[in-house]
Amino acid sequence: MSYTVRFAAMVPDMKGLWESPAWNRANILDISNFRPESSSHRPRTSAKLLYNDEGIFGIFRVEDRYVRSVHSGYLAPAYKDSCVEFFVQPKRGSGYFNFEFNCGGALLCSYIIDPTRTAEGFRDYIKLPEEDCREVAIFHSMPDIVEPELSEPTTWIIEFFIPFSLLERYAGQTIDVPGQKWRANLYKCGDQTSHPHWASWSPVNELNFHLPECFGTIWFDD
Repeated sequence: MSYTVRFAAMVPDMKGLWESPAWNRANILDISNFRPESSSHRPRTSAKLLYNDEGIFGIFRVEDRYVRSVHSGYLAPAYKDSCVEFFVQPKRGSGYFNFEFNCGGALLCSYIIDPTRTAEGFRDYIKLPEEDCREVAIFHSMPDIVEPELSEPTTWIIEFFIPFSLLERYAGQTIDVPGQKWRANLYKCGDQTSHPHWASWSPVNELNFHLPECFGTIWFDD
């Protein structure tokens, strides 16, 4: 899978406007490869990415049902709720970041060097400190807490901005981003909703999103 990240001629205003002039410049990708372990629920999930000299912008649009969000705060387990995720590896052979957002805007993020599963999580990883997580700007269209679950059709938005300076703190310098190719994947899940499901942009070989060998390629248009 390959996706071209265009330069943001206009900076998105972080108001969740999928059809804004800034976002209309971006290509659309679909998160539509569902794992067979999923329930019958197949939410339609699309995303767009842009970049500028300061960092990466992203927006997810989810046409969903069975929407739930009960976790909030620093390093909340966002994947248990109605959730979208952006995993990105700036440099081959290095670690990757997992930016996981529930529909209420809670963020779970680490820098994962060795994703081999252990009782503690992973063999080698760094939980991003709270002050670093706060550098990620997040817009969410749903309330922080959505409980009881919304069973009716519901469309929700997550929009984010990740500064390159944050990525460089862990992965090393990302200078001269135009023309670079990074590895990435994007996901939709809802582990502890009434209709759990797991979907990805680039297909994964098993029910495990932490498979960097299955990431697709994002290319920064120069």
